[in-house]
Amino acid sequence: MKFQVSVLFSIYCLLFYSIGAKAQTAQANSDKIVVKNNELNEVVIKKQTQLVKHSSNGTIEVNVANTLLSTSSSVNELLSRVSNVTVAEGQISVLGKGEAIIYLNGILINYERFAAIPVSQISKIEVIPNPSAKYDAEGKAVINIITKKNIENGIMGTASQQVTVSEFAGTSTNTLLDFNYTKGKFSFITNYGLQLGKGRELLYTTRTRPDLEEFMRSELTTDWKRQFNNYSNFGFGVQYTFSGKNYISLAYSGNIEDLGGVVESRNAIEYNSGNSFYATDIDKNDVLLNQFVNLNYNAITDKRGASLFIGSQYSNYNGTIKDFIDENGVANDVITQKYLKNNVGNAINIMATQVDYSKKIKEDTRLETGAKYSYATIKSATDFLIAAADDMNFEFDDELSSDFKYQERIGAAYFNYGSSIGDKFDFSVGARGEWTKYNLYTNANGVQKFEKNYGNLFPNVLLNMNFSEDWKAHFSYVSRITRPRYQALNPYVIYQDPFTTIEGNPDLLPEKIHAFEIGTMYKKFDFKIGYTYKTDPISAAALRGDTPNSYILRSLNLEKEHTFFTSLSKSFAAKWWNSTNTVSMNLTKAIDNVYEYESGPIKPQIYLYSNNTFSIPNLFKIQLLAWYLGDKSYGLRTDNSRSTVTLGIERNFFKDALKLNFTANDIFHDFMVSGDYNVGQTQIYYHRTYTTNYFRIMAIYSFGNSKKTNYKKSEIEQTENSRAR
Repeated sequence: MKFQVSVLFSIYCLLFYSIGAKAQTAQANSDKIVVKNNELNEVVIKKQTQLVKHSSNGTIEVNVANTLLSTSSSVNELLSRVSNVTVAEGQISVLGKGEAIIYLNGILINYERFAAIPVSQISKIEVIPNPSAKYDAEGKAVINIITKKNIENGIMGTASQQVTVSEFAGTSTNTLLDFNYTKGKFSFITNYGLQLGKGRELLYTTRTRPDLEEFMRSELTTDWKRQFNNYSNFGFGVQYTFSGKNYISLAYSGNIEDLGGVVESRNAIEYNSGNSFYATDIDKNDVLLNQFVNLNYNAITDKRGASLFIGSQYSNYNGTIKDFIDENGVANDVITQKYLKNNVGNAINIMATQVDYSKKIKEDTRLETGAKYSYATIKSATDFLIAAADDMNFEFDDELSSDFKYQERIGAAYFNYGSSIGDKFDFSVGARGEWTKYNLYTNANGVQKFEKNYGNLFPNVLLNMNFSEDWKAHFSYVSRITRPRYQALNPYVIYQDPFTTIEGNPDLLPEKIHAFEIGTMYKKFDFKIGYTYKTDPISAAALRGDTPNSYILRSLNLEKEHTFFTSLSKSFAAKWWNSTNTVSMNLTKAIDNVYEYESGPIKPQIYLYSNNTFSIPNLFKIQLLAWYLGDKSYGLRTDNSRSTVTLGIERNFFKDALKLNFTANDIFHDFMVSGDYNVGQTQIYYHRTYTTNYFRIMAIYSFGNSKKTNYKKSEIEQTENSRAR
């Protein structure tokens, strides 16, 4: 571990130090323009673009095309390679801010739709740490994915084949196809992706009660050996452009997750009255089908560029689980064996409609306003059947089985007003109001019914100061909310062994956030400092169950959380070298007075990031990415450090029609999520290993007679969709 950190730190220091000596030269070189006349007498202008562009309001714009990011097999993997963005345990977060929501071309999308975006269609990514009232209040930050656009007629498409080899997980393949056709006012787009092969995730956990009177120590290893029977995404859309000022689009998209394989769980327990050991093997048979339909209308309504967007979407999620569980146990020399069947059916339906209007009042003044309404219904039924090994007579288990129903309505309206004060100051003020009403029913652990409605107002302020061409600054205040995901509310049981289950929590409350930030840009250096305050922050822990040695992994609300952060970034582009570098620090303190957490030290966390592309003319590109996220102690728990070093080599052939890429990802296999905490007199340690250490070969072939794409599909997928996972 020390060797990996030393290598990462040396790479980072070398690259970041060299910026000071070469920044001016690099910038001068990047501004050189090479003019060539080709056989058609066209004038071709070439310029080395920067990997990352920092805006004065704190927004970061990341170029994807022709960088290491474009070789990612998924958008999830792509974001894990972006500066200040972390991806772990199903959560995408922005350092210093917290969990982010995902937008596609300015419209919020759900996680499943996000996972289905072809990386080949992505032009750039915007990381927006201080979102205005225009963006849904769900999520502490916004990541906006922008796809490639074009206005010319013709055909364009790409075909990509990836082969990934991992010693930890095995081999997998990923086939990606996308196709665009434009003629006159009509546009058509379609895409398909198919992943086959194997994946793996390994979790090692210890739970220890050191008190002699109720001593217990559990060592639990859970190994998810996944088989991707059919991991595919698909979609198509049509657009009709009435004129240069308005168009209508209709799109259908979806994805299938047919997951097989086995989950192997091994739990060794020591306690005062003896020892026990349980081996549980779960044969997975999980199928999830997600489908989305979008109908959108866009129009420019006046000469000043006022715009109107009207969109509606229907989302449907259908999932089935048919797991067969083989459990063997030894307790005080007594051998037991039993079989379980876990049958789960769940359906989520979401209807959403949104209207946005933007008007330019004066040359330097703009008003944005809009409204949206969504309605969601969730139903699930979990049936557990248990049989002894000697008779195989399965009987229904009331304690593990449950039904769950949830209905939710959310109405929202917002305004955002922006203007300037003199030549050096501009500002925007806005507010978003959201009203929520929900009904919840479950018969897990007895019948529980909840009915509640509440309203929230989320103001925000942004002030930009342009002191000179080289010196700019900003101040922002943003208030947000994070509602629990639907499955986190559902108390159905995910079975691991007789003493370990994962269950939802119908008592979860929304998390509210107040974030302040001051930033300045001086001669291409970007510096930020900020503070975030959370009430009812959503966390998770292993809590003691009804029996002495049982534990339930469950989401819960802490009391509050304070986070201070600061960061310094620098990017530059030379003729042969692109580089983006960031160093940041955050200090977090979490507080709880309900779950008997043991308080610990508060220590700052260091983050180092460097992304570099070295271009060898007429030969190939070498791409090097490295980041390090240090240890973090925030009062109630401690997270251990993790890091990644990724190296890629890329070569284009046949006038850039064919691209070949070789990538060695996470070379030291040091992206592992681990930590510890003490809750309810129990010491808990966890260590999770992912399939991040691999070698990948990728070939991408581009075809067609159009250089651009005319399709401008927007989507109206709201935060309700992002909570459907």
